[in-house]
Amino acid sequence: MTKQKPKGTRKKKCIVEINREWCKGCGICIAFCPKGALTGGDDDKACWSPENCICCGACELRCPDMAIEVKQE
Repeated sequence: MTKQKPKGTRKKKCIVEINREWCKGCGICIAFCPKGALTGGDDDKACWSPENCICCGACELRCPDMAIEVKQE
């Protein structure tokens, strides 16, 4: 019999790539991120914090400039 971790404790692995040339710093991705994994940098463009990310893809879906790509590992 194998032990399973309680639901919700498994950490999804992904990489969020932000194209800095395409990002206009509108903040939509930041507003829709449920865990606060995206913040505004010094230039107001999105910056990703992998430790907070749950790989939900909301940022990629909401970005009007298609500047974000979520890649599952």
